This record gives sequence, structure tokens and C-alpha cells, in this order.
Amino acid sequence: MGVDISGILVKHQTSLKEQSGLTLSIDGYNILYQFLSSIRQPDGTPLMDSMGRVTSHLSGIFYRTINMIEAGIKPVYVFDGKPSELKNRTIEARVLMKEKAKLELEEARAAGDEERVRSLSARTSHLTRDMVNEARTLLDYMGVPNLVAPSEGEAQASMMSKHGIVDGVVSQDYDCLMFGAKRVFRNFTFFGRRKVPGRNMYINVVPEYMDLGENLENLQITHEQLIHIGILVGTDFNQGLYKVGAKTALNLIRKHGDIYGALKAKEANIDNLEQILDLFRNPPYNEYTDVQMQKPDTSKIVEFLCDEHGFAHNRIENYIGTLQDLQQKQSQKSLDSFF
Repeated sequence: MGVDISGILVKHQTSLKEQSGLTLSIDGYNILYQFLSSIRQPDGTPLMDSMGRVTSHLSGIFYRTINMIEAGIKPVYVFDGKPSELKNRTIEARVLMKEKAKLELEEARAAGDEERVRSLSARTSHLTRDMVNEARTLLDYMGVPNLVAPSEGEAQASMMSKHGIVDGVVSQDYDCLMFGAKRVFRNFTFFGRRKVPGRNMYINVVPEYMDLGENLENLQITHEQLIHIGILVGTDFNQGLYKVGAKTALNLIRKHGDIYGALKAKEANIDNLEQILDLFRNPPYNEYTDVQMQKPDTSKIVEFLCDEHGFAHNRIENYIGTLQDLQQKQSQKSLDSFF
């Protein structure tokens, strides 16, 4: 879900090639959900192996990661740890939404509505701990650094950007800016012409980035005030004020200075406000600095993807060759720079 402050932000279209040379932390759960929702068979069901195990997340991690490396981007995947207790309401809401989508999916299948079946199937995606562990195992074999955050993955990824360990964060969620990410990159794993669910139309989805400093200057607010705006709109940790979107929240903060003045003017309150503020200001964070890629274990990749999960040998081996070439070029570049 995240916070919807898109309407007040300056965004820039870009491409993976334009960001060559950057090291980017990737909000792992966010990206895996994208893979589960988007990488599907024509009937809407996810990719599966002969044992009926979902493999959409593995396909996405493998091919999209190599695409980023090929563009000169060094990825560092960050996965969620234990969720904050403040997130319980959001987790419960997501469970209810999925249950509702499952019921509607059965109705659509009974009615033979193929288009609605495809749309609803994506909404029932469920990311399990086993899927996360499988994704991390594959990343280890590929030599791609990855870690589990102490709590929120997007917070850890953002703090790594804030402290200069990485150059930015790949995520679809705007919360990363509230957590202090210097730059947030969206649509870096899925872009191009995409069908709008439930409608007979297509839109072009392009990679884009948002710069925190530029947006604060453009909005003439502080980072603390951006946090206040997000909380007024509503985050994963709180329900926003009734009929208060990003532009209204911005006007309230400009007029009253901070969230306390805005709440007083609206005669409203937000439960656990101080805890939520502290979470965005000082999220649980591990000082992780090992962001170097390692040599891929090609035999393990083939064994894991092809022998265990039924991926095509020739296609995987072609991509492994690409991965090895890229790793060799990066190693040579590092050696040349040393001398």
C-alpha cells in the first residue's frame, strides 16, 4: 500500500542505462510482489514447476537482476524482517482484500470471464517465507548481495541510501522518501506497454526517479514536514485524515507549520503519532556495508533453476554466460581503477 504522495512530487523519466555505475538497494518484498502479480500465464495463474510450486518470483529475480547488471547497475536486495506492530492494521486489511479477491475470482471463473480472472488472479498473490528464502538462495548463487532488515525492508534500504552506502532505492513505494532515501527509482523491473487491469486499454510504463533534495526544495518544506504530510495522508502504520490527499496535506503543513497544528485545525488526532514519527525518523537499521558482488556459482544456478524447478537449460545457460561476462568486466574495471 504505502503512502500516496505522488501528486506533489517531481519525477524524472530515465532508463536503466542512464543510471549505469550506481549501486542501488532494492526493496525485496516490494519487487517480489511485482513479480508474483505480473509474471503469469495467459489464464492468470503464476508460473509453476512440475511439482506445482510457484516460480514467478524466481523468474523475475533471475532475469530482471541480470538486466540491471547488464545496464551497469549493482543491486543489493533488502528483505523485510519482523514487521512493526504499528503495521498490524495494514496487514489485516491486506488479508481481507486478498480474501475478497479470492471470492470474486471464483465467481469470475464460474462466469467464464477470462479478462476478470486474469485481473483478479494478480490480486490474490501471496508471498511466503519459503519464496523469500528461495529468492535469497538464488541471489547467493548469482553472487548478488542480499540481506534481511531488522524490521521494514524499505526502511533499511532507504537508510543505506541516506548514509551513502548505496546511491538510491529501487521501490514502487513513496515511503522510501519519508525514510530518508536520497533517490527513489520506480518501474525498474517492469516497464514498457502494459494493459490496464479490467479495461481495454494500454499505458506506457517507463522507469523514473525522484530526488529527495530536489523535491524538498521544490515544495519549500523540510524532510520532517514531508514525514508529517505522509502521515496526514496515511501510511502503512496509520490511517490518514478523512478526505486529505497529498495536496491538501501540503497546504495544511504550509499553513500550520507542522502536523500538530494541522491536527488541531482539523480537530482530529492520529493514534500512536509519536511512535509513527519516531519510526520514520529513526527506523530499525543495521549498518550493512558489504555491497560488493561475488563470483556466481554457475553449477548451483543450473541445479537450482533447471534441475529443481524445471527452467529451460539453454535459456538459463545463455543468461549465465552473460552474468559471467559482466562479472569479469566489473572485476577488470575494479582492477584497472586500483592501478
